[in-house]
Amino acid sequence: MSEQESTGEPRAAKPRASATKARLRAAMPRILLVFRYVLLTAVIVFAVLYFVRQWNVIQPALAAMNPWWVAASFLVLLIGLGANTMSWVTLLNGLGHVVPLPRGAQIMLVGQLGKYVPGSVWAYVMQMELGRQYGIARARVLVTSLYAAGIGVVASLLFGALALPSLAQSHPELLWLFVLLPIGLVCLHPRIMTWLADLALKIFRRPPLEHEVRFATILKAVGWALLSYGLYGVHLWLLSTGDLTAWDLVMLSAALSLGFTLGLFAFILPSGVGVREAVMIGMLSLVMPVGEASAISLVSRGMFTAGDLLTAGAAALVAFLMRRSLHRDDVRSAEYVDVASQPVQIIPPGTKPAHHRS
Repeated sequence: MSEQESTGEPRAAKPRASATKARLRAAMPRILLVFRYVLLTAVIVFAVLYFVRQWNVIQPALAAMNPWWVAASFLVLLIGLGANTMSWVTLLNGLGHVVPLPRGAQIMLVGQLGKYVPGSVWAYVMQMELGRQYGIARARVLVTSLYAAGIGVVASLLFGALALPSLAQSHPELLWLFVLLPIGLVCLHPRIMTWLADLALKIFRRPPLEHEVRFATILKAVGWALLSYGLYGVHLWLLSTGDLTAWDLVMLSAALSLGFTLGLFAFILPSGVGVREAVMIGMLSLVMPVGEASAISLVSRGMFTAGDLLTAGAAALVAFLMRRSLHRDDVRSAEYVDVASQPVQIIPPGTKPAHHRS
């Protein structure tokens, strides 16, 4: 009996299957690239639609405010978003993959627009895919984002702890959050952070970190996070109409930071919509009338959305303008063969790069 008769399969079936698998492997990079661009397009559309839907509610409150103070508030907000970006990039570099600031900002800022898609897990997916496109392991980007979220919670609770006496009297329902503070501080220890990161990587079937997270990395990341929340408080203060004291400024920072933390638990909603505003209005009403607190909360939400879109666009533009130098860095530090094997154009000093038609 022939081999074909005994097995019941043609002899050419196995080579044909191998050829199909080879073609699929060869096409996979292009498929993933298309997936990333489709995901990016969907994320941007969701973010823009979210802003457009808010505009009719925001416009009346915005029209009643001093335009110069609004502009100053928006500028401070952008600086605060920059400080938050520095916290994320500091963590990524501290985990062993050093990237130029423009590339790290692009991955973080463009990727975080995924939080406007219902189910904020899309922000993590987007950041992982952008990191993978430029040669950074998805698991490393995921751990960076999880670290950044945890450090953001700790920083927000440190600000909130300053307003703890007022919170205990007026909003005791928020006190349970501070149970997370000692837990978060313990988890900031390098050995524990490294163990948690390795555990997360193991769950996702990824190899552990190459080295322990350093104290310097943690302190810098926490410092940038605290600075960002302090600037967010100034952003709210500039939108207010009354005379507020330095203590009131602390309350404003605490209001926004605790609102962000509670918004993380509402991950089903786009960017924690509604939860953050409820906390902010409740805390802002301690230092201003409820009507003004509501108006500031609405305007701040709209400005954060506009700021996210603007900084993401700016980061993408800078990365595009610096694409040649950034590409050389990507190839040198790539953790994937398909990126590391890409050709790098060497440009001698004083000469212009040649332009080739594709």
